[in-house]
Amino acid sequence: MNFTKRKFFAFELPLQHKKCLELLKSIYEDLLQQKESPDKVEKYLSFLHWMNIEPFYPKNLKEVSDQYHFHLKMAKMNLREHNLLPTLTTQDKEAKAPFLENCIYLDNIRSAYNVGSILRTNEALRIGSIYFSEKTPFVDNEKVTKTAMGSSKHVSCYNNVAIENLTRPLIGFDTSLEAISLYDFIFPEKFTLIFGNEEYGISDPVLNKLDYILQIPMLGIKNSINVACAFSIAASEIRRQIKII
Repeated sequence: MNFTKRKFFAFELPLQHKKCLELLKSIYEDLLQQKESPDKVEKYLSFLHWMNIEPFYPKNLKEVSDQYHFHLKMAKMNLREHNLLPTLTTQDKEAKAPFLENCIYLDNIRSAYNVGSILRTNEALRIGSIYFSEKTPFVDNEKVTKTAMGSSKHVSCYNNVAIENLTRPLIGFDTSLEAISLYDFIFPEKFTLIFGNEEYGISDPVLNKLDYILQIPMLGIKNSINVACAFSIAASEIRRQIKII
């Protein structure tokens, strides 16, 4: 990568950033092996100087990663999450805890991506088994398994199970004047969590069977958030309470 300034400026701006990416990746790999790379750093600083970008002195992997993503953005490139810099993402490990004996019921959630995200979060926090309504994409859906990134293999999943057969109390997350704040609710030893459709929430037949309705307090102008995000917040609070107990 022995570019002169003239040769470097022959490239269009996105390609200049791509050259910075190549050099940063090499610097990153040297850092991984605890090797010094003064020549590469000097060349990278030259690139930045030529582009009128503030000098950057690579000190650790996180800083290099952040700088790497800066160049990605400027180069108008995207990478999948699992294709980031080598070893940046923590590798899978042995589970620290079994799944709790709770049920999670997905009531007519239509987005396979939301379902996959819920599966992944549930595997990480191990809140319980997941039950799918008839209209919710199941784990045999390619988009579900892809978004779940392998976690669907570790979560117990059941399709077309009647809600009457699930563990009481039935605790639904929805927006309602009678809803209890998630942070004011003390979860029992066992229960069923219910999350509804992205557009209209929990269906009326299921809503009529609920023992409790919870909601996540909203401080902004919107009265709700994405269902997969809501599940993550709820799962985190459940784990916090269990840890305290």
